[in-house]
Amino acid sequence: MRLLRMMPGYGETLIAEGDPALAADRDALVAEFRRQLDEGMWAGVPVEDPATGRREALLVTDFDQIPATAERVLFWPRAMGGAGAG
Repeated sequence: MRLLRMMPGYGETLIAEGDPALAADRDALVAEFRRQLDEGMWAGVPVEDPATGRREALLVTDFDQIPATAERVLFWPRAMGGAGAG
């Protein structure tokens, strides 16, 4: 599994990689996942509907929500402003 950070204008940056089936790798992946969320990032897993081929992102807030078949998790910054800002 790869953890990638998306930054506008810069594309994807690899921030962690490992096999979640291996305890040491899983611990490192979970720690980095948590760090990204603590920094205010959104986390999403790319998924595709096999019937239609439509691609979407499954938003996740906990490492255990990531499907076992996921190859990557994308992190991106939340939008600034919006409702309730002020």
